[in-house]
Amino acid sequence: MTSIGILGAGRVGTNLARKLSAAGHHVTLGGRGSEDATSHTTAHTDGLAPRIAFADQRTTALTSEIVINATPGDSSLDRLADLRTELAGKILVDVSNATRSDGDGLPGDLCYPGSSLAEKLQAALPDTRVVKTLNTMLFMVMTAPEILATPPTAYLSGNDQHAKATVTGLLADLGWQPERIEDLGGITTARATEAMILVVPHILRRHGFKPFAVSLAR
Repeated sequence: MTSIGILGAGRVGTNLARKLSAAGHHVTLGGRGSEDATSHTTAHTDGLAPRIAFADQRTTALTSEIVINATPGDSSLDRLADLRTELAGKILVDVSNATRSDGDGLPGDLCYPGSSLAEKLQAALPDTRVVKTLNTMLFMVMTAPEILATPPTAYLSGNDQHAKATVTGLLADLGWQPERIEDLGGITTARATEAMILVVPHILRRHGFKPFAVSLAR
C-alpha cells in the first residue's frame, strides 16, 4: 500500500484516483484548493469517494510518497516548479502532454519542441525522480488497457531505474501486463512519446472521442 498524490482533479486525475484507490492505495486528489478538488471529483469517484482524500496541490505533494502530475501540460512546469520543496525526494509520475490548443480545443503544437515536459520538470526538480508514462493514450485506457482490441503499449522514460521499477508496479495495479510496458531509457526519451500527441487531434477529428493508444506493434 502506497501513499499516492494526484495533482489535477480533471478526468485524468479522477480516473487514476478511482483505480488506484480500488487497488488499495491511499490516494489524495489535489485541486487548486481543497474545495475545488472536492467539487470537481465527487461526481466522478462514485462509491469510492469516501476512500479518497481531497486537498490543495501543495498539501497533496507534501504528504504523498508518489505524486502523479495530471495537471494541464501547458502550465505544469510553472505549477510544479513552485512545489520543489514538497516534491523533493519523491517520485513524480508525469502523464501530461504540453501542447498549445488548436482553435477547436484539441492538442496543437508542442510547447517544448526539441525537448519535453518531462525533461523540463526533471531540470526544475533536481531532487525529484521524474518518470514519464501513460501520455500516449486517451485517459480511459490508462486504467483499463484491456478495453482495446489490440493490446496497447505503456512507455516509460526516466533516469532512475528504481523509480521506474516502482512505477511499473503501479502500472500493474492499473491493469498493465509486463510485456506491454516498454522502458525507453532516460528522461530524454520522453520527447519521443510526447511528440506522439501530434497524431491525436487528427484521430479524434476523424473517429471521435473513442478509446485508443499510440502503441508498438510486434
